[in-house]
Amino acid sequence: MNKYDKKTILVTGGAGYIGAHICKALAKRGLTPVILDNLSTGRKDFVKWGPLIEASVSDIAAVRNAVWEYKIDTVIDLAGSIEVAESVKDPLKYYANNLSAKIPFLQTVHECGVRTFVLSSTAAVYGEPAIIPMAESHRLLPVNPYGASKLAFENALRDFHAAGGPAFMILRYFNAAGASPDGDIGEAHEPETHLIPRACLAALGRAPILEVYGNDYPTPDATAVRDYVHVDDLASAHLLAVDALLGGAVPAAYNLGSGVGTSVGEALACFKTLGWPVPHVFRPRRAG
Repeated sequence: MNKYDKKTILVTGGAGYIGAHICKALAKRGLTPVILDNLSTGRKDFVKWGPLIEASVSDIAAVRNAVWEYKIDTVIDLAGSIEVAESVKDPLKYYANNLSAKIPFLQTVHECGVRTFVLSSTAAVYGEPAIIPMAESHRLLPVNPYGASKLAFENALRDFHAAGGPAFMILRYFNAAGASPDGDIGEAHEPETHLIPRACLAALGRAPILEVYGNDYPTPDATAVRDYVHVDDLASAHLLAVDALLGGAVPAAYNLGSGVGTSVGEALACFKTLGWPVPHVFRPRRAG
């Protein structure tokens, strides 16, 4: 018997875009993802590879019952709020969802026997880059409530581990993009805020003109540069994190990115090359 035989893994936020791809990857490995999601932003039709518990991480009774019923000792945690612009307008929502609700959740899963914890975090914990590319040793100075709330829970997870809490891996995403190659799951936010799907919708005439925020950046084409990483690669990284923790690895934080920057202008040029020019207009930079 290997360390994965009959293993179930609790995936919070598993009905979301990235969560669903992780659940699919787990199922391909022969594992059973148990999805805990309140469906506030997740989609029921993305739940295809394991049972769904329709509840929030703040529902302690549901969390406790899930861990006990499915004999879970590993959690992959993707629950929370993720939009930078919204976090600037409604910071308390982000501290509530990304920090306050997570503290009793973390305590509960630990008390119920969870020993390994993989956290979905973000490169927003770094803030403005002091050096590019940003390594994990880069100073942590978030510039918006989203990044600050994620960093606060990272710190809580580290401190709890030092006091006897679960072993952890923190995975700091850059910009997730793409979809499962077989087309069964992809980005489906409402409203959609991410560049690639919004550009697709605008090119197809299925959404209003694309708004590009900022054309005064110190970059070759004056548009913002981001690191885009395919969602299937993100999913694979979560399995590697689980592998490492079950193998006794030292808890740590890792960046998940491609290591290559792409500007908004370059991304839009790709659409034009494919014969699908994206109608767009420039707007001022967004706060945060």
